[in-house]
Amino acid sequence: MPNLKDIKRRIKSVKNTRQITKAMKMVSAAKLKRAQDEITAARPYAEKMLELINSLASKASSDSHPLLENRGNAKVGLILFTSDRGLCGGFNSQLLRTAERFIRENKSSEVSLYLVGKRGAEYFKRRSFKILNARAIGGGRPGYGTAVEIANDVVASYMNGDLDEVHIVFSEFKSAMTQTPVTQKLLPVSAAVNADKKEDGSQGEYLYEPSEGAVLASLLPKYVEVQAFRALLETSASEHGARMTSMDSASKNAGSMIGGLTLVYNRLRQAAITRELMEIIGGAEALK
Repeated sequence: MPNLKDIKRRIKSVKNTRQITKAMKMVSAAKLKRAQDEITAARPYAEKMLELINSLASKASSDSHPLLENRGNAKVGLILFTSDRGLCGGFNSQLLRTAERFIRENKSSEVSLYLVGKRGAEYFKRRSFKILNARAIGGGRPGYGTAVEIANDVVASYMNGDLDEVHIVFSEFKSAMTQTPVTQKLLPVSAAVNADKKEDGSQGEYLYEPSEGAVLASLLPKYVEVQAFRALLETSASEHGARMTSMDSASKNAGSMIGGLTLVYNRLRQAAITRELMEIIGGAEALK
């Protein structure tokens, strides 16, 4: 049975841990606000870019640009976005499970992984998967330069024929409490025009200068960069939201643990005092 000194030491340890989790929650909350503002600003641009690419791809033939060419799915590339750090609940576990499910569903294809984030790299390096590249996100906010490097690597592999299809897995930010893993086909670009928009005419018509082909050739690599940048921002915001929620839960659990340990400490202390009083009374009675 633990003595008073052990319980007191345990209470102090849990209080120190609660201070750390509270501090991490505050830091994540501050970072979440910035990340949420960034993804809110980036989403309309990424969605409009996707709409424009779909419009162009629907009018262009598949052989007009290599990034439109459907070459089958014998060699599939998967870009997985995870975080560099842990302590964010089941955030990384959900992304890893989504990636593994994608690999199982495409077991007839040769799947190669492009891992963005240390958690994904650490997980898959211990398993027998083909890894094209593995890189860390870094401690700061996601930069567009990182997205450009990722896009250049993937486009180069696709253009060289090393990959026939490219998909991305990232966490879409809904709220601080909700982050949803998303699997999205990146290459080849397909003309998936929204039927509702097509029916009501809200998609609109565009005039292209100098030509649709030239604009398409310029926009397709930019489209890959923008989607990679959006995935970075979505994953970053989701990570901060998951960590803030996880640290808040940890702080509450630490408070409950402190309350339970304090109750045990007071009971043991009261029993020790009672025992000492009984010994004093017994000694006094023996002297009479």
